[in-house]
Amino acid sequence: MSSLGKEHFARYLAVSTYIDWQHPAVRARAMELSGDGDIFATARQCFEFVRDNILHSGDFRKNPVTCKASEVLEHGTGFCYAKSHLLAALLRANGIPAGLCYQRLTIENDQPPYCLHGLNAVYLPDIGWYRIDARGVKPGVDAAFTPPVEQLAFTPMLAQERDLPEIWPEPLPEIILLLTTCTGYQDVLENLPDLALVKQ
Repeated sequence: MSSLGKEHFARYLAVSTYIDWQHPAVRARAMELSGDGDIFATARQCFEFVRDNILHSGDFRKNPVTCKASEVLEHGTGFCYAKSHLLAALLRANGIPAGLCYQRLTIENDQPPYCLHGLNAVYLPDIGWYRIDARGVKPGVDAAFTPPVEQLAFTPMLAQERDLPEIWPEPLPEIILLLTTCTGYQDVLENLPDLALVKQ
């Protein structure tokens, strides 16, 4: 797969509590989105399915608050974090390594406070790790699958905004806590998590 070795990629293919790709409904949907063995076609179809068919809970004011990939698929809604869990699950179910990424962005009006935004990275042949953002299209936000060029939903612009460089095999604990304890979309919107930046 690459010089990084199978042990490295095993973490990005694993099934877990929240990226539960072995759930029957997730596996069935993943097979429907398979591109007949073409990794690029499969990755594109998984990405576009989550971007276009799973409603962003904040944009559409939708409940319930979902976290597990199977929950996101069942209810057809999720915040960016939850949508990234489903996308990772669909990719992994197709044997494509996928991880979770985060950005630190302003919540609104290009000024503090800040919050984390969730997206994905997928490992593509001859390209390597490639970030994709299935949070959903809206005015001013137009993420797409255009390898090798990234077309993400947001670009950090302000001094305290960041593209966080890590590719996580599992969701951050702060994200799990948020999505498993909030009682509705408004509760999530009022408690969006942030990570303090380490001073250089």
